[in-house]
Amino acid sequence: VLAPAPCSLADVMSEQLARELHEEVSHTPTYQIINTVTTDTSSDLMLAQMLQMEFDREFDTQLRREERKFNGDSKVSISFENYRMVHPYEDSDSSEDEVDWQDTRHDPYRADKPTTTPKKGFVGKGKNITTKHDEEVCGRKNTARMDNFAPEVQVGDGIGMDLKLSNHVYNALKRHCYTEQRRSARLHEKKEHSTAEHAVDPKTRLLMYKMVNAGILENINGCFSTGKESVVFHANGGSFEEKIVPEECVLKVFKTTLNEFKNRDKYIKDDYRFKDRFSKLNPRKIIRLWAEKEMHNLTRMKKAGIPCPEVVILKKHILVMSFIGKDHVPAPKLKDATLSSEDMKKAYYQVLNMMQQLYQDCNLVHADLSEYNMLWHDGQVWFIDVSQSIEPTHPHGLEFLFRDCRNVATFFQKAGVAEALNVFELFNTVSGLQINSDNEADFLAQIEALEKRNEDHVQKSGKKIFTDTNDGSPPRLNTDDD
Repeated sequence: VLAPAPCSLADVMSEQLARELHEEVSHTPTYQIINTVTTDTSSDLMLAQMLQMEFDREFDTQLRREERKFNGDSKVSISFENYRMVHPYEDSDSSEDEVDWQDTRHDPYRADKPTTTPKKGFVGKGKNITTKHDEEVCGRKNTARMDNFAPEVQVGDGIGMDLKLSNHVYNALKRHCYTEQRRSARLHEKKEHSTAEHAVDPKTRLLMYKMVNAGILENINGCFSTGKESVVFHANGGSFEEKIVPEECVLKVFKTTLNEFKNRDKYIKDDYRFKDRFSKLNPRKIIRLWAEKEMHNLTRMKKAGIPCPEVVILKKHILVMSFIGKDHVPAPKLKDATLSSEDMKKAYYQVLNMMQQLYQDCNLVHADLSEYNMLWHDGQVWFIDVSQSIEPTHPHGLEFLFRDCRNVATFFQKAGVAEALNVFELFNTVSGLQINSDNEADFLAQIEALEKRNEDHVQKSGKKIFTDTNDGSPPRLNTDDD
């Protein structure tokens, strides 16, 4: 490489040399590159803003998905709002199906300048003094406090309205909202764990599904009757352990709520068959005993030849029985059946005979017999709803029998059956007792005396005064003294 030729200091300081160097530098491409950088870039800024806004919109959409996945069906949800991207230039024409994120920084309800009450408790002087107890100040504060109510409480839209609520009104609304919150929580709990009108709780529904899966039932068609103690569903029968299930069945689901039938315990706690298993502290166990009691009573009635539903299976508080009716149409109650005078007379003698069989052969008292619990099907009266049926030795057994006789006698006498016995004659005919009185008060007093004597006798010797006889005659009073 050749070394540059040396030059003198005079040549370096020459003006002609300096002019030549300046001209060489002015013609280099560096000047043009610098010139292109200084061009206008406003369109690039707009493009960058649009790209950033699209990126932020996609980020917010993904954030909403994550929030839904994280919260799920939980009653308490966590908001990811603080993590979303917000820009003052964001386009307001968003699609309607997107979630409306509320930007609290632009809250229309928030006052422009928050009013505060000084520590001294008042503002102004003289006649213009205003304390914190001023009616207008308190009214506006109470209106603002309504935003703190529960989300399900609809307080309305007060934008642009100078609303003022008095302390009395605000406190009444606050108490009402608190009461409604507690009531809704109780109702939610109750719906999850109880059998209600036309509906069943999840545990009961699971039992019903298991019956269908096991082949006991083909399908469950729906509810066709409700009462104070149960909900009744119609179903198509299947098969059960080589036992032929009726083609049409009913599922009697006993209600697990005791609100409508709170006095169940008096029918079961004194029944010696279930006395040791009775627990008033566990309502579900009471319901199961109630269903079991009806199953045993129906089985006893079926063996005696009394027309009644046939028990198929009992699963906890669900009793499956044969259906009294045809083609999904239940048999009418005796109250609703349209019968001729001959059929009504025939029905009366059937009921009389069935009451005697129930008392004498089955050793049972229906305890709720009326035209509402008797069906008319194929020219025959059928007894239903025997879950409350008790034995005559029950401390109130004879009283319940008298009530049944009064219901039956009253119905058939109003129906125009001339041969119908009055309540006193019917009671003596069914029970086999000879109580002579035409006055209801005296008649009931003698019945209570017999029940009291029987109860005292049971407590002393453990023996029952009313005993069954082998010759088919009705239970009679034991007059032997110990």
